[in-house]
This record gives sequence, C-alpha cells and structure tokens, in this order.
Amino acid sequence: MPTIGWFEILIIVAIAIIVLGPKDFPVMLKKVGSWIGSTKKYINNIQNEVSNIDIDENSIEKKEEKKDES
Repeated sequence: MPTIGWFEILIIVAIAIIVLGPKDFPVMLKKVGSWIGSTKKYINNIQNEVSNIDIDENSIEKKEEKKDES
C-alpha cells in the first residue's frame, strides 16, 4: 500500500487553498475533521458490538459445557 509523505500532503493542501480560497479552507478542514471523527466513532461502535457478541457467545458456550458436565 503506498504511503503519503509530507510533500504530497503539502501539495494537496496548496491545491485545496487555491481551489477553496483562504477563507473557506478552515471551514472545510473543520467539516472534514468532523466527518473523520464521526466515522471513527461509528467504526468503534461496530467493533464494540462485534466483540460483545463474541463475549456473549463464549459465555453461553461455557454455561452449556457446565450443564453438560453436571
């Protein structure tokens, strides 16, 4: 997977400032940051739900094994 270096980020920022203008650039950065934050929260919630399902399944299996032993 290719990596993005500082020079490439600098070029993207320069093009964004030229296209958006210096007044709208900070507003766009705030929106993009908000989108990234909400996406991270959404992915984190999904990961937590999946791990909770796995934990619940393991506890059910252990309870069933204890019942079978008795």
